[in-house]
Amino acid sequence: MPRVSFTPNLERHVHCPTGEAAGQTVRAVLDAAFQANPAARGYVLDEHGELRKHVVVFVNGTPVRDRRQLSDRVAPSDEVYVYQALSGG
Repeated sequence: MPRVSFTPNLERHVHCPTGEAAGQTVRAVLDAAFQANPAARGYVLDEHGELRKHVVVFVNGTPVRDRRQLSDRVAPSDEVYVYQALSGG
């Protein structure tokens, strides 16, 4: 089952521990992860279900290409990492 990790910065705002989540696409994996952590959904996805502007998702170190539908394929042995960019001065 794919492993899902969230950046420590996101963990500061909402409980989202590393875990496993079933799915064959980034969308399915994130949906499964959000079932266990529903509060994390609003930090990662916007009201249309797309990745928020300052969020990037990587599969095995490669950024996902489809930020809207999140249709990038995920294999059972893959690592999905959700990263929230920081800004400011």
